[in-house]
Formats: sequence, structure tokens, C-alpha cells
Amino acid sequence: MRIISARLAKLHNNLNEMCQNWTNLKLPISCLFVTFRWPIMRVTGLLIDRAVNLLITMDRYSFPMRSKLLLIPLILLLSACGLIDGHTDGPATNQRTERLPPPSADARQCLAGLTRQNVQYRRLPDRNFSNGCRAIGAVQLVQVGTPTRNLGAMTCPLADRYARWTREVLQPAAERHFGEAVALVETFGTYGCRNISGTGRLSEHGKANAIDISAFRLADGHRITVLEGWNNSDRRERAFLRDLHRGACERFEIVLGPDANADHRNHFHFDMGSRGPYCR
Repeated sequence: MRIISARLAKLHNNLNEMCQNWTNLKLPISCLFVTFRWPIMRVTGLLIDRAVNLLITMDRYSFPMRSKLLLIPLILLLSACGLIDGHTDGPATNQRTERLPPPSADARQCLAGLTRQNVQYRRLPDRNFSNGCRAIGAVQLVQVGTPTRNLGAMTCPLADRYARWTREVLQPAAERHFGEAVALVETFGTYGCRNISGTGRLSEHGKANAIDISAFRLADGHRITVLEGWNNSDRRERAFLRDLHRGACERFEIVLGPDANADHRNHFHFDMGSRGPYCR
């Protein structure tokens, strides 16, 4: 058992390192880390218990030893990493972070608003990038109540409005039109260093101040995309998407959808830029 424990501990550490690399590359994968502070048996205890329990179960059904050994890394992998489509909708809150300076008065007020909404978040260090791109006063949402895929850095005001929109607009609209809750929101992301198409002006994405939303999956598995649902033959999908668009226009500064231009035919763009209010 000690040999197995040592090998499992080494594999677990390797998986954590691999997950950290994926996160640094900004892939839409959130790796869930746990910082352990006890000896090796304590470190790997939970994972070992799962592996051993599975081995015992497989013994009852005469699984070959090779199958048993192949399943152990899979168990560890599933324990170490997860897609943002279950109970979490962002990176784990216990990830190690830089020591951050105290937030400004405005930021404290915004963060307090997130807390009042029962939104879980992680403050991010301020970052300045090339070409004027930046992420200042940003957070990463961990849990807003509606699982959301591919969320990155967001300014606190954008995160606040998004959380309100999911609770006040998105979920009520889904219940009204389909009698189902939204189980997953699919996005094209938040931060991205680029200009507004056809202009030399920096996009709000380059300031971590915008989010692009492409699709919604209901609790019954029904998937609704902006691209196919905006003008399709299903009147419920059309009405649902228009309710989401209308509700966003009441909460964000700038809202763009399929009627705005061809660039937005497959997603909603919400941002908190100073050029608003504008709704199209």
C-alpha cells in the first residue's frame, strides 16, 4: 500500500502541474486544485480511498488486473480537473493567488454587491498588456448560480451586471418559455486583446469589460444557440432570445445581437463601456 500511495501521490502532483499549464494557456478548462499540508497518506487519502474502493468493487465482478490499473489514473484525472459545466462555473477559490493591495472604495462597493448576491468570485491582480490592453480591478467568477463556460477576467461592474442578468432575466425567461431552468451558458469568453472590427479602437474585450454569449443549454438537454435560434421557426426560441436581449439592454451599457451586424450573428455582446447606452 505504501508503494501504491507514493505512486498515486506522484501522479496526482503531475496532474496538478499539467492542469496549471492548461489554465495558463487560457483554455476553457478549469482545474481544481487542493493545497495539502499533511504527510503523504493524508495528501492522497481521499484519492486512494476512491481507487481502493473501486478495485474492491471490480474484484467482485472479476475485472482483469490490467483494467483495474488503467482506471486508477482516470480516477485521479477526474478528481484533479473538471469542465466548467457542473456545480462550479469558474476556477476553484483555493488556488494560490498573488497578494493583492486593498481595493479602492469603488471596488469595495462593487465587491460587496457581488457578495450580497451570493456570487463567489476571486480577485485578480491588475495587469497591463501590449497595445493598451489591460485587466484592471478584475475578478474571475467562481459561482453565479448558473454554470457558465469559458469565463475569464471581468471587471467587477461587468461581473455584477452579468450575475444580475442571469438571475433576473435569463432564468425567469427560460421558465416562462420552456418550463425549464438554464443548466449551462456557453460563451466565447471575456478578455481578449483586440480592436473593434473595422476600426482602430480598442474593444471592451481588451479591457476585460465585455462578454460574448453564444448558447444556452436547458435542464432537459435542449440547446439554444443565438446563431440558429434568433430567426428560426421555433417561436419559443425566438421569443426567449429576444427577452434575453431586451433584458440585457436594461442592464448593460452596450448590447449587440444578430440585428446589429454580421459579426454578431452568432452571439450576444454585452459590455460596460463608456460609449453607451446603446442597444441593437
